[in-house]
Amino acid sequence: MLQIKNLSFRYKKQAILDNISFSAKPGEHISIIGESGSGKSTLLKLLYGYYDLPEGEIFWKDNQILGPDYNLVVGYDFMKYVAQEFDLMPYISVSENIGAFLSNFYPEEKQDRINELLKVVELEPYANVKVKELSGGQKQRVAIARAIAKEPEILLLDEPFSHIDNFKKQSLRRSLFKYLKDHQITCIVATHDKDDVLSFSDEIIVLHDAKIMAQDTPQSLFNNPKNKLIAAFFGEYNEIENHGIVYAHQLQVSEKGTLKATVKQAYYRGTSYLIEADLNGNSILFEHKHALSNDEEILLSVLK
Repeated sequence: MLQIKNLSFRYKKQAILDNISFSAKPGEHISIIGESGSGKSTLLKLLYGYYDLPEGEIFWKDNQILGPDYNLVVGYDFMKYVAQEFDLMPYISVSENIGAFLSNFYPEEKQDRINELLKVVELEPYANVKVKELSGGQKQRVAIARAIAKEPEILLLDEPFSHIDNFKKQSLRRSLFKYLKDHQITCIVATHDKDDVLSFSDEIIVLHDAKIMAQDTPQSLFNNPKNKLIAAFFGEYNEIENHGIVYAHQLQVSEKGTLKATVKQAYYRGTSYLIEADLNGNSILFEHKHALSNDEEILLSVLK
């Protein structure tokens, strides 16, 4: 089990993380979310032993995670960290990068392992391409494959799909996170993207003002957002008197509705329209299957 106990960290006098505690079981997927500057990346670096920890303790099973004051080489064999900057070897191929730290004593097994990981990150056609010729998103996928090549017990991912375009992102998430679950690799992901979180996380931790603001399952946090920050992470939302936080999809046009609004603008979103309307002088957003005309008066019901 990964155990973080009363962790605090500061840059000079500024508190970045304050009294952070949580745990993760083998094979569990924990997502860390929060605004830019909330400490997500710093937390991952502390878990990896990149910084010395002035307050608190970090353990993976019986191993205490310590920083550079205690370790000549940062990091541990049982843990891999994929940062937003990729430490790859540009002048050798994708396959060679992925297999860089695999044993050469069993070449057939090594090649089988490389082929398996090429499939996981969907880079099979690029196996023999030099890394310097790849796009940023392709390099990110190589970095992920190399990190899991030796099957670490715990994987730390900092914005793991930030460079990957939407054509590949959805299927890659499913492929990677299924692989990690199947192999019982604990995964800690720092992200700003709700699609990295909702379908895959066992638990979400929300960082704000250096502290854990909330910690719960994706279902619980989505269905019962305790404040605007959490609601904003998951999608368009409104604050409506006597109803509190209401997502755009929870407002429905209805003849029996009690909220009288005036349409201002309709935005096409593929499967539906996002409608902006005026409600008692306040702007609100709701989803509708058809476009509505500007200045059209409507009645809305809240579905919760």
